[in-house]
Amino acid sequence: MTAAENVCYTLINVPMDSEPPSEITLKTDLEKGDVKSKTEALKKVIIMILNGEKLPGLLMTIIRFVLPLQDHTIKKLLLVFWEIVPKTTPDGKLLQEMILVCDAYRKDLQHPNEFIRGSTLRFLCKLKEAELLEPLMPAIRACLEHRHSYVRRNAVLAIYTIYRNFEHLIPDAPELIHDFLVNEKDASCKRNAFMMLIHADQDRALDYLSTCIDQVHTFGDILQLVIVELIYKVCHANPSERARFIRCIYNLLQSSSPAVKYEAAGTLVTLSSAPTAIKAAAQCYIDLIIKESDNNVKLIVLDRLIELKDHPSHERVLQDLVMDILRVLGTPDLEVRKKTLQLALDLVSSRNVEELVIVLKKEVIKTNNVTEHEDTDKYRQLLVRTLHSCSVRFPDMAANVIPVLMEFLSDSNEAAAADVLEFVREAVQRFDNLRTLIVEKMLEVFHAIKSVKIYRGALWILGEYCSTKDDIQSVMTEVRRSLGEVPIVENEIKKESGELKPEEEVTVGPSQKLVTEMGTYATQSALSSSRPTKKEEERPPLRGFLLDGDFFVAASLATTLTKIALRYVALVPDKKKQNSFVAESMLLMATILHLGKSSLPKKPITDDDVDRISLCLKVLSECSPLMNEIFNKECRLSLSHMLSAKLEEEKLSQKKESEKRNVTVQADDHISFMQLTAKSEMASKEDQFQLSLLAAMGTTQRKEAADPLAEDALANVSIEKPIHLGPDAPVTGHIRIRAKSQGMALSLGDKINLSQKKSTV
Repeated sequence: MTAAENVCYTLINVPMDSEPPSEITLKTDLEKGDVKSKTEALKKVIIMILNGEKLPGLLMTIIRFVLPLQDHTIKKLLLVFWEIVPKTTPDGKLLQEMILVCDAYRKDLQHPNEFIRGSTLRFLCKLKEAELLEPLMPAIRACLEHRHSYVRRNAVLAIYTIYRNFEHLIPDAPELIHDFLVNEKDASCKRNAFMMLIHADQDRALDYLSTCIDQVHTFGDILQLVIVELIYKVCHANPSERARFIRCIYNLLQSSSPAVKYEAAGTLVTLSSAPTAIKAAAQCYIDLIIKESDNNVKLIVLDRLIELKDHPSHERVLQDLVMDILRVLGTPDLEVRKKTLQLALDLVSSRNVEELVIVLKKEVIKTNNVTEHEDTDKYRQLLVRTLHSCSVRFPDMAANVIPVLMEFLSDSNEAAAADVLEFVREAVQRFDNLRTLIVEKMLEVFHAIKSVKIYRGALWILGEYCSTKDDIQSVMTEVRRSLGEVPIVENEIKKESGELKPEEEVTVGPSQKLVTEMGTYATQSALSSSRPTKKEEERPPLRGFLLDGDFFVAASLATTLTKIALRYVALVPDKKKQNSFVAESMLLMATILHLGKSSLPKKPITDDDVDRISLCLKVLSECSPLMNEIFNKECRLSLSHMLSAKLEEEKLSQKKESEKRNVTVQADDHISFMQLTAKSEMASKEDQFQLSLLAAMGTTQRKEAADPLAEDALANVSIEKPIHLGPDAPVTGHIRIRAKSQGMALSLGDKINLSQKKSTV
C-alpha cells in the first residue's frame, strides 16, 4: 500500500496541556483497570498512534483484555483503533494477531445489537486488506436479511465497497443486490442498493427501474434523486432511451421534495429542447423560488432560469412565463428582487409589456404604503429603473407610467427621486405627445419637492418645456409661491424684529396666553422660544434653500425665469404684459442677489452664482435674438445629443451581449451528421440531432472532438476567397468527406459552385 492510499478517515481533537502517558502505564490500565479506566487508556492510545507513535507492544494487550468487552463505548473506540493501527509487517504481510481481530469482527457482525452490527459494517467499508475481509463475507451477506434497516443499508454499502475494491471476494454482488432491491421495502436501503447498481451494473438498475417506472412518484425523495441521476446518465450515453424515460422525469417534477424537483427540471432541460419540456422545467423552477424560504436557494434557482433565458431557442418559451416570474417579487430579499426584475426586463416583449407595467406600478404603490425599511427605498429605486427601461423600449407605455412615478419626485429618498427625474427628463425630450401631461404633473408636485437637487432638475424641465402662455404663468405662480414674500431681505428683517407677524402666529397667539400656577399669564420668553421653530415651518421650500446658503438653485431659477420670460415675450403680443412679466422675473433675480449679499443666509452666495444671475438679468434687459436662440434652442439640443449618445452606448452594449450569446456558425465549419457520428461522439452530452439541426441553421457552434481519431466520418465545406462581382456572383468552394479508422484516413473531395444570395450564406 502506498503512502497516498494509507489515509485516515477520523479526526480527533487532542488536548495539548497534558504529558503523554508511558506505554507501561497504558498497559497496566488496559490489563487491570475497570471499564472507565480502559476507555480512557484506549483513547490515549488512539491519540498517540495518530501522533505517530508505534506502540507495537499494546496490540496483544488490547486483543486479550479490551476486545472481549461488550461495552458499547469500548466497541466504538475499537473501531477507530483498528482503522488506524498498522495491520501489516514492514514487508507487507498481514500480522498474525489480526486473525484474532478478524474473528472479533465476525462476532460483531452476528451481534444481537443492530447498532454494533451497523457500525462494524460501516467500519468494513474503510478496510483495504482483502485477507481480513475474505473470512467475513458470509456474515456480511447474512446482514442483508437482518430485521433492522440500519443494518441492511450498511450491509449494502459494505458489499458495494468490497465489490469495487476486491471484486473476486463477491463476484455475484450485482445479482445479489438486485434481488435484495426487488424485495426491499425501506427507502434508505433501496436507495443504497439502487445507487450501487447504477455504478456497478447499470443494466440491472435499468431492469429494476423498468419494472417500477409507473410507481416512481410514490418513492421516497432519496431514491427519486438517484433515479434522476440514472436517467441522466443513461439518456446521455444512449439518446434513443430518452423517449422511454422522459415521462418519468415529467412525473418527478411533481415530487413533494424540492431537491428532486430541482434535479428533475435540470435533467429535463438537458434531455429535451422541446418547448413543452422547457416550459415545464421553467415552471418548476419558478414554483421552487416562490415556495422555498431560503434566499440562497432562490438565488441559485434564479440563476438556472437566467441560463435558460440565455439559450436562443428557450427565450421565447420563457417570455410566456414573465407574469409567473414576477410572483417572485413577493420575496422581501433585495438581491432576489433585483435578479427577478432584470430577468423580467430581459424577457419583456410587446406581447407582455402591458401586463408587466401594471404589476410594476402596483409594486411601486405598495412601497409607498409600507412602513419605511432600509431596503424599501432601494427596491423602489429598482422598480423606477425597470419602468424607465420599459418606457424607453416601448414608448406606448410611457403615458401609463409617468403619472405614477412623478408622485415620487417628492419622496424623501433622494436617490429614488433622482431616478424618477432622470426618467422624466428623458421622456419629455423623446415623447412630444407626452410633454403636456408631464408639465401638468410636474406643476402639481412641484411645491412638495423636498430635495434641492430634485428641485433644480424640476426647475430646468419646467423652464425648458413650458411652451404655452398658461403653462408659463403657472410656472411663475409656483415660483412665487415657493419663494414667498419679496423683497426677501426686508421681509426677513421685519420678521426677526417682530414688526411683521405671520398669520399663523397671530391666530395661535391667544392660545399661548395660558394661566400659570401662580395665576399670572405666560411671559414673553415662552412665546419667543417657539417662534424660530414656527418660522422654519412657515418658510416656503425655495426660500428655505436660499436661507440655508444653497444659491446654486438660485442660478438654476434665474436660467428658468430667463427662458420662460423670453418665450412669453414671443408668445404674447401685448407690450405691457411683456414688460410686466420680464420685470417680475428680474425682480425675483435681484432680490435673490440682494439676499446673497446680506448676512441672513448661513452661507454667502458664490461668485459663480452671482455671475450667472447677473448674466440672466442682462439677457432679459436686452432680449437679443442671439440670446433667445441660445437659451431656448441650444440648451435643448445639448440634452438631445447627450440622450442620443447614451442610447447609442446602450445599443452597442446590447449588441456585444447578443454576440456573446449567439455564436455565429461560419460557412466552412464542420457539420456533424448523426448517421456518420462515432459512438464516442454519441456519448457526449449534447443532443446530436438538435445540434446538427442548429448548426445547419447557423445558430450554434459545434465543439471539436477531443480525439481527432475518434471521428468515423466528417463532412466539411470550405469556401474559397470570393471575388466581389455583385450580389448574384457565384461562390466557389470544395466539399470533402473524410473517414478515419484505426489511424488511417481517407479523403474524398469535389469542387462545387454555389449561387450567392442576398442573405448570408
